[in-house]
Amino acid sequence: MSATVREASLPGDPPGGRRAVVVWSIGVAVYFVAVIFRTSLGVAGLDAADRFHVGASALSTFSILQLLVYAGMQIPVGLLVDRLGTKKVLSIGALLFTVGQLGFAFSPSYGTALASRALLGCGDAMTFISVLRLGTRWFPARRGPMVAQLAGLVGMAGNLVSTLVLARLLHGIGWTPAFAGSALAGAVVLALTLLFLKDHPEGMEPEPSPHRGAAYVRGQIAAAWREPGTRLGLWVHFTTQFPAMVFLLLWGLPFLVEAQGLSRATAGELLTLVVLSNMVIGLVYGQIVARHHAARLPLALGTVGATALLWAATLAYPGRHAPMWLLVVLCAVLGACGPASMLGFDFARPANPPERQGTASGITNMGGFIASMTTLFAIGVLLDATGDDYTVAFGSVFVLQALGVSQILRLRGRAARRERERLISSRVETVHVPA
Repeated sequence: MSATVREASLPGDPPGGRRAVVVWSIGVAVYFVAVIFRTSLGVAGLDAADRFHVGASALSTFSILQLLVYAGMQIPVGLLVDRLGTKKVLSIGALLFTVGQLGFAFSPSYGTALASRALLGCGDAMTFISVLRLGTRWFPARRGPMVAQLAGLVGMAGNLVSTLVLARLLHGIGWTPAFAGSALAGAVVLALTLLFLKDHPEGMEPEPSPHRGAAYVRGQIAAAWREPGTRLGLWVHFTTQFPAMVFLLLWGLPFLVEAQGLSRATAGELLTLVVLSNMVIGLVYGQIVARHHAARLPLALGTVGATALLWAATLAYPGRHAPMWLLVVLCAVLGACGPASMLGFDFARPANPPERQGTASGITNMGGFIASMTTLFAIGVLLDATGDDYTVAFGSVFVLQALGVSQILRLRGRAARRERERLISSRVETVHVPA
């Protein structure tokens, strides 16, 4: 008996090279700007409340609506990329989030500002899946994990720009000039996309895929959902991502300024720490999982446990304000939430065949955004109901974490068995026995 195992690089793989880097960089630049716009409200929450004369629950509606649109668009965007190609979808996305950011700059009322954030969320939703697809079209398969990881790091760099640059512009030149000026970045990446981005290298056009109708889409979603690994991935993403997203997207700055008595500059530095910690821990988690696949669940649950412990220590601190060292540790630990949420895709991926990967990833990706929307709303309502009692409001974090952990523990056994069965099956398929 002789055995031959499939190589990661197959005949017909894209060649990669300098041209691939240039084209992919344009797509990543679109995603970079989308993340800046997505997180811009996180440094402008207090200003938005004053500008539109709204309370905490109405303020949280900005981010809730934006995330609702983002989450709801995940599966449709995957289908659009398949049908229209990456260039068209990224161009539409860049146009929408640029118009949304510009509309937010000039909105005279809460209603128009809300509509602008929804438009921004729609455009933002079209970027990450498109960038992942662009990487697979231009780089060899063996480069896929590295390319995806780099795209995620660039996204976090966009968050960093939002907390460092946009925050200073906002308090230096004012609301309308800051947001309108930042919208120019969207116009630049839109022009670059239209002029220079290509869906794939010359001579490597994909086979056209026929339109299979709504019944096919429903079947894909149902089949992916039946896999316990898909559901486990969703709950891992649900449980790990939302504490940091809620903190960065809206409520971190008000909590640090109003509840902890910090200056806006100091609060901004702590938000920056969350982003920097995310980038560093992302690289560490990636290396650990690459070497020890079984570390996925311990890393996810460990992140949830550490996050809950630090939030409990901060909220229950007996003094009027938590000490700076505790806030620093809290923000550093929150940085692990994003990398831990990416582990959800590592459960969904082996549970589904290649033709369902996009659907399964879309389902998984909705988990954290659903949790974030729920928590954003709960914190806003509780702040209004309790007279800005942040201890009670942020207690909602523990409720969603408990729900998520219970589902993870319920599904882990079934998901592990199914993953082992698929692994054994794939090994059998890669073995060739000569006649």
